[in-house]
Amino acid sequence: MRERRGFSGFLFDRFLPVGTVVLVIIMIWYAFTVILNAPFERDQAARAGTEITTGQLIEKTLAQERPVLPAPHQVAEEIWKTTALKKITSKRSLFYHGWITLSSTVLGFVMGTALGILLAVLIVQSAVLDKSLMPWIITSQTVPILAVAPMIIVVLNAIGISGLLPKALISAYLSFFPVAVGMVKGLRSPDPMHLDLMRTYNASNAQVFWKLRWPAAVPFLFTSMKVAVAISLVGAIVGELPTGAVAGLGARLLTGSYYGQTIQIWSALISAAVLAALLVFLVDLASRVVQRRMGMVH
Repeated sequence: MRERRGFSGFLFDRFLPVGTVVLVIIMIWYAFTVILNAPFERDQAARAGTEITTGQLIEKTLAQERPVLPAPHQVAEEIWKTTALKKITSKRSLFYHGWITLSSTVLGFVMGTALGILLAVLIVQSAVLDKSLMPWIITSQTVPILAVAPMIIVVLNAIGISGLLPKALISAYLSFFPVAVGMVKGLRSPDPMHLDLMRTYNASNAQVFWKLRWPAAVPFLFTSMKVAVAISLVGAIVGELPTGAVAGLGARLLTGSYYGQTIQIWSALISAAVLAALLVFLVDLASRVVQRRMGMVH
């Protein structure tokens, strides 16, 4: 079967499957919106001593001001109002809050990726470090981030460090793990026969690393980075929650929770999901470019 290319290939291979899943999710979302918001409307009708038809019930559940679960069109309208109809510098703009969260995410992702690669190299090059570091790396991820985040924020604030860095450190704490584990597997992936061949040619450890281990680890690295960049965003948002932040997607979640603005909460959640998808796409794009230049993708 010939491989589909161009726009039709993109349509059938990417857009159609994803679009179908999104459509199903939206339909289920609407159904649960009616189910979860219906008790309030029935209670209001009972208090007023009136009957409410099924059509009226559905219409009212999809248009509540403070619903238990907002309808997709309500969330979309909120996102439109806080993006297209607000200045980017406005504190009511999702672009403004998204940029603040994105800054922490990217910095934490870069730090976490660098740390993960460094740890992986040390583990692969030294059996002693393998036995001593790997258990601690795994153990570090058993501590709930919601417990770690306030401690990091408080300690750093006590020594005068605030703003972007504390949130970035929380992102780095989450993101280094998948990179470290993926890189260890990647650096150990070369065939033993190839390693023996390099030793036969009297190659140094540095030559073995750069000419054999590193190229073999690149696909593993980018796969791990896709996970790491998404979890970095989670870390940045979590880092904004215990501080009572006034800016960032975490701050939008907090203020929405304080005032019962479920539509605002969901708009922030959807914006975070879109931002995560964009970041993963950019990492995937970088992966394709690098692997194509290395001759791994045709």
